[in-house]
Amino acid sequence: MQQKETINIVWLKRDLRLVDNESIFNAIQQEKRCLLIYVFEPLLLNDPHYSERHFNFIKQSLVDLNHRLARFQSKVLVIESELISAFKKLLSYYTIETIFSHQETGLLVTYDRDKEFARFCRNNLIEWVECINNGVRRGLKNRKDWFESWTHYMNQPILTFDPNYEQLIDTKEIEGLEAQFNTPSINTRYNPNFQKGGTTTALKYANSFFKKRHEDYMYNISKPYHSRKSCSRLSPYLAWGNVSVRQIYQRGQEVKNSLKYKRHLSAFLSRLRWQAHFIQKFEMEYTMEQASVNKGYHKLKKSISESYQSAWRDGQTGFPLVDACMRCLRTTGYLNFRMRAMLVSFFTHILWQPWQDATTHLSRLFLDFEPGIHFPQLQMQAGETGINNLRIYNPTKNGIEQDPDAAFIKKWVPELAKLETRFIHEPYLMTPLEQQFYDFRLGKDYPYPIVDIKEARKKASDILWNMKKDKDVRKENQRILSKHTLKDRKRMLEGE
Repeated sequence: MQQKETINIVWLKRDLRLVDNESIFNAIQQEKRCLLIYVFEPLLLNDPHYSERHFNFIKQSLVDLNHRLARFQSKVLVIESELISAFKKLLSYYTIETIFSHQETGLLVTYDRDKEFARFCRNNLIEWVECINNGVRRGLKNRKDWFESWTHYMNQPILTFDPNYEQLIDTKEIEGLEAQFNTPSINTRYNPNFQKGGTTTALKYANSFFKKRHEDYMYNISKPYHSRKSCSRLSPYLAWGNVSVRQIYQRGQEVKNSLKYKRHLSAFLSRLRWQAHFIQKFEMEYTMEQASVNKGYHKLKKSISESYQSAWRDGQTGFPLVDACMRCLRTTGYLNFRMRAMLVSFFTHILWQPWQDATTHLSRLFLDFEPGIHFPQLQMQAGETGINNLRIYNPTKNGIEQDPDAAFIKKWVPELAKLETRFIHEPYLMTPLEQQFYDFRLGKDYPYPIVDIKEARKKASDILWNMKKDKDVRKENQRILSKHTLKDRKRMLEGE
């Protein structure tokens, strides 16, 4: 009987790149041949947080990876399977010495899967090496020296991808393996509304941002229309690992030191730090996926209204900026930070619905869905952390301030486009005569507001401000601050 070859495997997850990928870098330092594998797992394919747009982005990223691997006569083995079943089958062809992957700060289902996979590796005498992902560290008890540690990690040299000849398992051999597995097609239909996945596209966005688009970054960051060009638009590429945070951080520092728009780039770089901060927070407190991090808010009860939630999901609330944001998000997968915060605030404060009921709808729409950012941000905008300022956004005020000529609303709520700008922001102020003049009828062409916003804001404000005084909330505040507060919070905020 022929002895099986001993190989190493790189299990790709949210690190779909070759350069500055610690798992791949470590694997190609070994003498043994290496196989790169991506597994479309049923547990994620069927998870309510994900949707087709995410899997299309992943497939596009894999196509780009294979294009880059072609010069090395190799490719990624892409299969659809339960994870352990896939590796059991691979063990029938190879002896697996080491599996390399990154530490994933994911959903509870992936955390449980990883624990089961670790047992599988131990039982089969396989070493599983998990590498640090973008400076987020596992097992921390507090944030002492976290900022220095993260900054040190970001300033380390970019890891190269330069495998030796025949070190990667070749394309022909991988094609033979594909015949033994369920291999899904990774071709996708072109959709101009969505950003395309892959390192090649990621670098194009980075280049255009650092070359020119960053010049109006701070001016337009909160504006729903102009932010689409002035913001970096790199979030999906960071979320799925087409580029590393370190690559973007070092590029930003380099450009910042050579251009006059230092303030804009400092603001951008500070947001890279805050991104890592939130993911680290979720890594240290994974229960945030299902319950408020401040246990004092577990006693907060809200009545569920399916009609309110349906109107919010469908962009039919009668509040133009809210509806425009939801429709835009549904069509393109992108919305700037302030408008995302406003959508959550409107849902949890104005409609007085539990933040948990917004989680999967928004995660399925966000092309850049990142669990470590998603859940802490939902709770912060819902006002249920106890340590953050309470922000109850007024969508009308935000519309007038951030979309003064209503360009964004006109695009996404076209039924209002023929009205005067003042009526576009507040169509419910139109008299019957004015509606007749514009051939427009509230309740038919566009819905009446589904709630009285003044009353709703007062109710939410009164309840949540009172809860800040609750003894259990205050006790939890101290625990959260002790565990998650950064010694260098001010420096991070200022982007020094």
